[in-house]
Amino acid sequence: MYLNDLKKGMEIDIPAVVIDKEKMMDFARLYDPIPLHCDEEYAKHTRFGKLIAPGVMSFMAVWAKFVENDIFGDELIAGKSTKIEWFKPVFAEDTLKGTARISDVIKRNDYNGIAEITIDVYNQDGELVLTNVTESVVKYRR
Repeated sequence: MYLNDLKKGMEIDIPAVVIDKEKMMDFARLYDPIPLHCDEEYAKHTRFGKLIAPGVMSFMAVWAKFVENDIFGDELIAGKSTKIEWFKPVFAEDTLKGTARISDVIKRNDYNGIAEITIDVYNQDGELVLTNVTESVVKYRR
């Protein structure tokens, strides 16, 4: 989809994903090896009472489902930036579901522009657990 075809406010539902405990711990061991993510005995004595998923892993699990939509197709040039804010912990076996919204469309030149996508992610209880804002460089139809 070209930048010209995008409209601010367009929404895309993102299918649910379950946070698998083994995958969560594998990710944590590789990329975020703090005790709160990897050590069950340690996590029992924290305010959370159990392991929490690494925030980036939680986002990436939902992002992978969003990418399956391939909304830009061949018109995607590259990612530009991303910002994630976490509001609630995510635990193993939580079910996350998101909604992606085109939050801004900015033409940069005759060839491309920026599509800003805001993704709100909720757990199985309907609680907002994270929000992500990603900017992508997308081709402009001349």
